[in-house]
Amino acid sequence: MRQHLAKGAKIGIFFTVGIVILYLVYRRQDIAFQADCAIKGIPSENCSLLNKIVEDISNANYYWVLITMLLFMATNIIRALRWKMMFKAIGYQPRFINLIGSIMINYLANLGIPRSGEIIRAGLISQYEDIPVEKVLGTIFTDRIFDVIMLLIVISLAMLLGGNDFLAYLDENINIGERIRQALQQPWLIVGFCLVTGILALVVWKSRRRIAGSTLGQKMINLIAGFGDGVKSVQHVSSIPLFIFYTLAIWFIYYLMMYFAFFTFTPTSHLGPTAGLVVFVFGSLGILIPTPGGMGSYHYLVGEALAMYGINGSDAFSFANIVFFSIQIFVNIFFGTIAILLLPAINKE
Repeated sequence: MRQHLAKGAKIGIFFTVGIVILYLVYRRQDIAFQADCAIKGIPSENCSLLNKIVEDISNANYYWVLITMLLFMATNIIRALRWKMMFKAIGYQPRFINLIGSIMINYLANLGIPRSGEIIRAGLISQYEDIPVEKVLGTIFTDRIFDVIMLLIVISLAMLLGGNDFLAYLDENINIGERIRQALQQPWLIVGFCLVTGILALVVWKSRRRIAGSTLGQKMINLIAGFGDGVKSVQHVSSIPLFIFYTLAIWFIYYLMMYFAFFTFTPTSHLGPTAGLVVFVFGSLGILIPTPGGMGSYHYLVGEALAMYGINGSDAFSFANIVFFSIQIFVNIFFGTIAILLLPAINKE
């Protein structure tokens, strides 16, 4: 009972954070929208941002919406193929249907509790394919490491190609150099961190034999060894070039999803490939923030990126909702639910 309450509380907290951020973004855009209506002499009763969003979504070009959905599913298929390569490298042959199904359940779970999907994905593959869970977690960790590397590459490309507006935005809103200088001006933080880290390392080192000889220590050693096997799986894949191709293909298709999404909505249909790259980077960072599916944070950062290209706040908010609801909500819920129903039937034994 307590576990169910704890899980419910976690889901409630994450959804509350996402809804609050989404409401704040909506509220800010609504104020600007009402002010624009006042300037144009439109009565307030005829000026509803919510009605505009509903109308924009209903008038979206669903041909391009469908294209972005298909592209998203293509990335999941490629991700499953790449994951299968890692398992094969450590001596396992999981069925493709279990890999793709667990990936879709992963995304569905993240809509409830952010970052819980990776654990659930590992548990499903461990259960259905009889693979030690620590090895599965190692492959998932490696999968995410390559995602981080690709995100850093994409951010670098956006900084290189995005022009002065993008660099000015980063300097004004992030200003990493100034933050580093502020941290260095408080040396006690660095000294304290190093001191605590050193003490912990010394205690662990002196107790290493006792820890290693204990039951818990043996379990931890086996867990770390299995996790390491999963992480090192990439060193022994059958084809490094194919593995790299899969990795590049996933992220190139992610970019195409955002660029093609511009054509779903008239106010963004004129934007070019560079704008697609910049908005894609901002949207990716929004998804990383631990709210359900990037709810709220995705809308905010996509709006910030589109503002650099002259898209007003209400149109940017509508565009973000078109992409968010078509991919994060519809596709993930639809295919995630199918996977939940299908995998137990396939794996009856």
